[in-house]
Amino acid sequence: MPKIVNHEKQREKVAEAAWRVIRKMGLDQASVRNIAEEAGLSVGSMRHYFSTQSELLSYAMKKVTKRVEERIACIAFSGDLLKDIPLLIDEIIPTDEEKRNEMEVWFAFVVKSMSDPNLAEHRCEVDDALRQVFIKIMDGLTATGMALPDLDIELEIERFYALIDGLAIHAILRPEIVTADMMRRAVHRHLMSLCRPPSG
Repeated sequence: MPKIVNHEKQREKVAEAAWRVIRKMGLDQASVRNIAEEAGLSVGSMRHYFSTQSELLSYAMKKVTKRVEERIACIAFSGDLLKDIPLLIDEIIPTDEEKRNEMEVWFAFVVKSMSDPNLAEHRCEVDDALRQVFIKIMDGLTATGMALPDLDIELEIERFYALIDGLAIHAILRPEIVTADMMRRAVHRHLMSLCRPPSG
């Protein structure tokens, strides 16, 4: 009997091989040949799953964001925004080795997207989706009366988003300084700065 191949699983295997190549050698070395070798496949087999390098990298980029989305979907939210918002943010910032690896690969893709229209399109989609996260956070704080009065909501959305982006970048560049604990404390401090003081 012919061997049944799960094509989607093979594509995921290739994407993960691409991540490893990017982390070890940089995106410039993420050639079809190098990725095929890392994945334990022939170049011909690689062409069966991805017709171009751009298609392969676009798929690998989307797999990074899908993993983040899957983690967020598994969060057991309590309904307490002061507890739930940090849980949500924790899945976006590189607070452990797995997330740090993903973030390193993501930043490599972001740089490449400046010259690759296919990657640029997905980068913009992710940017829009992340901005929606901060829009929903501010909407939630406002709707529950937790937000300080007279906040410039549009500005606060961008400020919160910029804080998280900055923490992520610094954590990748200087992990010995910007630790998971420091990021969590920064998120907590910023969140508290948006909220009314607790009564009593």
